[in-house]
Amino acid sequence: MVRAKKLLVMALSLRNHTTQVSETDAMIEELNKQTRLSMPNTKAIV
Repeated sequence: MVRAKKLLVMALSLRNHTTQVSETDAMIEELNKQTRLSMPNTKAIV
């Protein structure tokens, strides 16, 4: 959880554009993981 909180700080700490893109991708991936964990499993009723 600490890693997720550390990544979710909304300021990019790196100066190089390429590394900023990588850092942003890591933030998005972590947010997606957290979202998937909180979603309930559902089944479609046909």
